[in-house]
Amino acid sequence: MSRVPGWIGRLGSGLTHMSRTLEQRRAEAEREEAAEADRPRSYDPLPPPPDHPPTARSRPDPAQAVPWGVRVAAEAGWRLLVLAGTVWVLMKVISAVQLVVLAFVIALLITALLQPTVARLRRRGVPRGVATALTAFGGFVVMGLIGWFVTWQVMENIDNLSDQVQDGIDELRRWLLNSPFHVTDKQINEIAKNLREAVGANTDQITSAGLEGVTVVVETLTGILLAVFSTLFLLYDGKRIWEWTLKLVPAAARPGVAGAGPRAWRTLTAYVRGTVIVAFIDAVFIGLGIYFLDVPMAVPLAVFIFLFAFVPLVGAVVSGALAVVVALVTQGVFTAVMTLVVVLAVQQIEGHILQPFILGRAVRVHPLAVVLAVAAGGLVAGIGGAVVAVPLVAVTNTVVGYLRAYSRESTLRGTPKPHGATSTDAAPAAEPPPPPPPDQNPASA
Repeated sequence: MSRVPGWIGRLGSGLTHMSRTLEQRRAEAEREEAAEADRPRSYDPLPPPPDHPPTARSRPDPAQAVPWGVRVAAEAGWRLLVLAGTVWVLMKVISAVQLVVLAFVIALLITALLQPTVARLRRRGVPRGVATALTAFGGFVVMGLIGWFVTWQVMENIDNLSDQVQDGIDELRRWLLNSPFHVTDKQINEIAKNLREAVGANTDQITSAGLEGVTVVVETLTGILLAVFSTLFLLYDGKRIWEWTLKLVPAAARPGVAGAGPRAWRTLTAYVRGTVIVAFIDAVFIGLGIYFLDVPMAVPLAVFIFLFAFVPLVGAVVSGALAVVVALVTQGVFTAVMTLVVVLAVQQIEGHILQPFILGRAVRVHPLAVVLAVAAGGLVAGIGGAVVAVPLVAVTNTVVGYLRAYSRESTLRGTPKPHGATSTDAAPAAEPPPPPPPDQNPASA
């Protein structure tokens, strides 16, 4: 028989099995859909529509778009502008009251020189008022005697000096005529004529300068009186003045300022004492040298050297040049050269031996800082500014160094630092440092 009917039967049975399997799966799917329909559903709310329609390309944050270096430069730039504006306003205020500021600073320098004497008298049982009066009277009498002595010596020797200057000019003229520079008598006469014409053309300016000199004298006397009264009050009541000044400082920064004050005062005192000693030694040795060289007005020149020594670097150069010029026009070239040798020798001893030994580590200011401070002080306030510039820089250096060390110690102790525009690196006022001894308090007596 043929095999076709058997093949057809197996195909029919396979189709039947597939049909049953599909029906079972369809029934299971219907049961799952029914169960899903009976289960409760939670619908999420639709997101709100955007304020702006989405763009094809999103823009970055402007702060992130600026390069990091430019942002740092901008941050530093506006802070520097604020500091420059503050300094400019401060300089304008100081210029407006320049006389008062200089008088008070000079009073501080005199107080730093005289205050140890008041402290010694107080320790020996002398009342405060009596100790202040005795010290101030003695100090002002000594300074007045020095001024009177210089004036007296100049007036006594001015005639002799003018004759010697004239002789020196004549000798210089003869030397120029016989020198290898081929200077003729006609050229010298023309130079003298030009000088006379220049003086005659500027007669009005010279007269106005003389009239302004009256104003300068009045301002000088006013400044002297202000300095005298300020010195008296600083010697007598310096401690309470310092305590009142501390009350103006924010409470968070007060302990740091209270610790920096005595150190600044010790620096100022060491500077004034050391400068006086060094100036005295310079004046004595240079004065003896030019005295033995028969230079006229040796004593007034020595006093000028003492006074000019309070202007660091520049004062020594000016006073030494003045002594050399006087020796040149009065005693000749050889005496002038020997005077220059004496001045340079004494100044070298001063710079390498006296100042490091006397001032020590109390006043540590780099020579470049000294030159820049003297130049800036001279431009701002003339000779007075040049005198007070270096002690101001020395005191500022001491204060900044102390506050930096105080901040480091506070950080190591875990003391929280104050915040805000008036914050400093000081600790909170709840833990003030112990008060300094009376003789270390600024301007205390």
